[in-house]
Amino acid sequence: MCGIAGIFDIRGPSEIDRGVLERMTNILYHRGPDDAGLYVEPGVGLGFRRLAIIDLSDAGHQPMLSADGNIVVIFNGEIYNFQEIKKVLKDRGYSFRSHSDTEVILYAWQEWGEKCVDYFRGMFAIALWDKRSETLFLARDRLGKKPLYYGFLADGRLIFGSELKALLQYPGIPRDIDVCAVEDYFAYGYVPDPKTIYKNIHKLPPAHLLKIRRGEPVGAPEAYWDINFREFSSASQDELQEELIERLRESVRLRMIADVPLGSFLSGGVDSSGIVALMAGLTGESINTCSISFDQQDHDESEYAAMVAEQYKTNHHVKKVDPDDFDLVDRLASVYDEPFADSSAMPTYRVCQLARERVTVALSGDGGDEVFAGYRRYRWHHYEERVRGCLPYGLRKPVFGFLGRAYPKLDWAPQPLRAKTTFQALARSSEEAYFHSVSVLGDDFRKALFSEKMHSDLQGYRASDLLKEIMEKAPADDPLSKVQYADIKTYLPGDILTKVDRASMANSLEVRVPLLDHQFVGWAGGIPPEMRLHGSEGKYIFKKSLESYLPDSILYRDKMGFAVPIGSWFRGPLRERIQTALKSPILGDTGMFDMAYLERLASQHQSGVHNHSSALWALLMFESSLRLAEGEPFTRSGGLLKTAGI
Repeated sequence: MCGIAGIFDIRGPSEIDRGVLERMTNILYHRGPDDAGLYVEPGVGLGFRRLAIIDLSDAGHQPMLSADGNIVVIFNGEIYNFQEIKKVLKDRGYSFRSHSDTEVILYAWQEWGEKCVDYFRGMFAIALWDKRSETLFLARDRLGKKPLYYGFLADGRLIFGSELKALLQYPGIPRDIDVCAVEDYFAYGYVPDPKTIYKNIHKLPPAHLLKIRRGEPVGAPEAYWDINFREFSSASQDELQEELIERLRESVRLRMIADVPLGSFLSGGVDSSGIVALMAGLTGESINTCSISFDQQDHDESEYAAMVAEQYKTNHHVKKVDPDDFDLVDRLASVYDEPFADSSAMPTYRVCQLARERVTVALSGDGGDEVFAGYRRYRWHHYEERVRGCLPYGLRKPVFGFLGRAYPKLDWAPQPLRAKTTFQALARSSEEAYFHSVSVLGDDFRKALFSEKMHSDLQGYRASDLLKEIMEKAPADDPLSKVQYADIKTYLPGDILTKVDRASMANSLEVRVPLLDHQFVGWAGGIPPEMRLHGSEGKYIFKKSLESYLPDSILYRDKMGFAVPIGSWFRGPLRERIQTALKSPILGDTGMFDMAYLERLASQHQSGVHNHSSALWALLMFESSLRLAEGEPFTRSGGLLKTAGI
């Protein structure tokens, strides 16, 4: 795994400042501590940091040039089927000097141009310079496992890199905050693609490429792949289960190819346990597995991880996470560069830290919930859609809207008695209802949180617009597939994969995700909805497929997750920290927030009147991110933080 960075003058062959390129590249040292390289010519600069995984010799050094010197590539990721592509290219007359997948990218471009990405099976962020046509080509993998940021500057240059921090090394880059991205962040807990927190910097979306030819107008990124949820298989359940295991086994096998120590995360959940089970059948050696444990019994899965480790005789390593492991709070801002409010980033960081002590590559079970409908919210959305389908919106909205307002909020009560949220959901459209089920902070909360000036600057933009547009355009007809598609386009790359990529690369660890092999995901999209969500059982066919590999106590127990006791932290060790953050001039100077409301949030939470832990955590991460950026000051105007539209 690696880090890439670059500078491209779209207008012409100007001088590239090598020192700036070095800073952009070297700040990504954690992504590639084994090697570094630069390529500079008039108008083009490419930088690279390498974490050696395959072909550990110098032949895998990047930037890599074609034999004739006309094509240069830097690449973050792995092309798992590079040997197959290499054979095709050899048959067409190409000669290879290395055993690396990077060289395959060079000649795949030479043979197929931008269509080369159609042949790649893996995770990647690619930057390629073709001197012959004076073209810069950027591409990102289909599911968004590897990140790629880019920005256009007033001087006619494009800069790009694996992380935001690389771009921020460029002198004078505008750091104006995008107020729409702030609205998105406080709704979703992350900034969804293609936005970043900065107005002039963007993420290349998953399954997109950007082709820029010098001297020509720059177009928008183009999609090259999508998942289809409309064409369902007519195979029997038994046949689908057999094919699922066969396809997943192949995906796991491809991801076990490495010239360095390899292992797997093992949480004790269905997904990671299934991956370990299939890994064990593909090797005669004991697998290295890693997990973390918690003191809170209702969130600790370590005993289940130990069961799987014992069953498959893995070299299992466990580390207990201190329930007061809040030392990472400020570290997170430097890891994620922009506000990121998923508190499970902390235990994710720790398990990556543990894994890196023993391996350089780890497989994970990420993606199973999105691909096979494992989240509880899918079940509730499915039930609500049945009711919504029985009553027209014109009737539902006033009836359930009234009930939602009139019914008391009973957070303390058993689930069946907490009807207020259900009534509110039934009064909304499908898209609005699902948006509220995934929101960190709902519409009413954000309305109170933001200042009048912020609402004015948003000019009517609402975070739900993003999800609504995706669901309306989804290549799916049934309600379950629509929300799965929405999560695959937003939550998966924006939260789950971002969390794992930054936490793992901060520890110089490569994480591979077999369940998100694009061929496997594309095939899974053809599984009928009732075999993904069967009654109240999410991931139904996935669990049935694994019954001969794992006990029912692993497959059919209630789902857990990485839980962090942030609520108690804000009443204890982080009490003063959150109070200081909410009164910070860094937040006040933005003009975005109702500062009196922020103080009320902290007071109500710390007194125990309300649990505002999610809102306080999101605010703390936002403040921490801005405070980190203050180390290299934002653009200021009249002493105030300058923001887009403010």
